[in-house]
Amino acid sequence: MTTTPVWPDELFANLDRTGPVPLYFQISTRLERAIREGDLPAGTRLANEISIAERLGLSRPTVRRAIQELVDKGLLVRRRGIGTQVVQARVSRPVELTSLHEDLSRTGHHPTTRVLSVERIPADEAIAEQLSVEPGTEVARIRRLRSADGTPMSILVNFLPPQFLDITEEDLEHYGLYELLRGRGVTIKIANQTIGARRAHGDEGDLLDVPKGSPLLTMDRVAFDQSGRVIEAGHHCYRPDLYSFETTLVAR
Repeated sequence: MTTTPVWPDELFANLDRTGPVPLYFQISTRLERAIREGDLPAGTRLANEISIAERLGLSRPTVRRAIQELVDKGLLVRRRGIGTQVVQARVSRPVELTSLHEDLSRTGHHPTTRVLSVERIPADEAIAEQLSVEPGTEVARIRRLRSADGTPMSILVNFLPPQFLDITEEDLEHYGLYELLRGRGVTIKIANQTIGARRAHGDEGDLLDVPKGSPLLTMDRVAFDQSGRVIEAGHHCYRPDLYSFETTLVAR
């Protein structure tokens, strides 16, 4: 990972300053090509906008718009205290009965997990209904921060019924939740899932490195095993600049 800010001046030596193609677009397309071809690998820090503008002899708004084009595509990210950084391509996740850890690994990303909390709590009425237990039953609440290639991507909150109270923080640091469940003989066969959106609240902005109140994608899931027992209820949120859901629609 590059720690010193860089800017590939050689890519912009022949900008067309009088033609019909906007300068911001010329910069963003050349920068995008360098990222996609691996000349600027994930983790590379770019010089700041003022420095870039001075080096290219352009206005700061022109440079800012060029950078924003690639932020919107999920190729760059602005991180507080770090600056503008190259990230891996946006993760597009199929809407299937899989875990995020498995999806990231399968698509060539390096997932890492920071376990924020593992606790036993009495189920309130909403969680009790989802897990098919009596209100007040002690259940497990697990909260994790999932990153891809070093960039925070999602906050995962899972509630598990009493038979899984012994899952530990150490287990979750090394394995995906569904992987742990399969290791205990659990086969997840079906789930009810809802995808939505809301604003970041609490510590979510700090954890995901986005401004307070930023929009987040959400996914709520209740999963069942082969016998119809509830296995887990998940309430997750994701950065929309780095993550999307993908599904295939078939006409009837």
